[in-house]
Amino acid sequence: MNSRQRRGVILMLLSVLGALVVFGGVLSVVNDVESKVGPEVTAYQLRQDVEPYVALDSKQFAAISVPKRWLPDTAVTDLEEITEKIAVNPLKKGSLLQRDMMASRPALEQGEQEIAIMIDASTGVAGKITPGARVNVFATFPGEGDAEPVSKVLVDRARVIDVGRLTSLEPDDDGRAGRRQVVPITFALNTMDAQRVAYAESFATHVRLALVAPGDDNPIPKGERDYRLSRDK
Repeated sequence: MNSRQRRGVILMLLSVLGALVVFGGVLSVVNDVESKVGPEVTAYQLRQDVEPYVALDSKQFAAISVPKRWLPDTAVTDLEEITEKIAVNPLKKGSLLQRDMMASRPALEQGEQEIAIMIDASTGVAGKITPGARVNVFATFPGEGDAEPVSKVLVDRARVIDVGRLTSLEPDDDGRAGRRQVVPITFALNTMDAQRVAYAESFATHVRLALVAPGDDNPIPKGERDYRLSRDK
């Protein structure tokens, strides 16, 4: 082997040695980063904005991988946790789902049943009545024959267990009612009160809700449950 060949072999060996040193350096950096970051776990990020008091659903979230050491203790890592849960505040797209963002939906008590009706948002319901609130349910009925219309308190202190999404209803077939915004409200009621509410939704001219002050357990007196304009004359 002449001197030129020896130099070539030496340069080749140096190149291999340099490559091994570089590889070792990269591997050391990767191991150092992994040791600092640690293992990753699955968390969940919102795909869309979610309004408050809306029931949570798995379709609203996307799974992401996050280093465990960087994940808040309140982060949700199992979507089973959202079962029967509602958002307690407006949730923004891209936010990390955490337990303090949600709450359990109010449960039914013995003898109660769920009934949902659509309430016109123009009555001021939207954003003001929340699950767990107590409301008085008012309905206005047209008078029969020459009788004047009457407003009735159908149910006092009805318990709200769910507030749905704001929905747009199309005009009636006869074109008399224009497009309007409604909110589905779900109540926990006994059988008789549920029948009253169902009847009002079908036959009343208007159904309105009045929010009851927290802690007010006084029933509306029987003589104040019906109203006609002639009473004020």
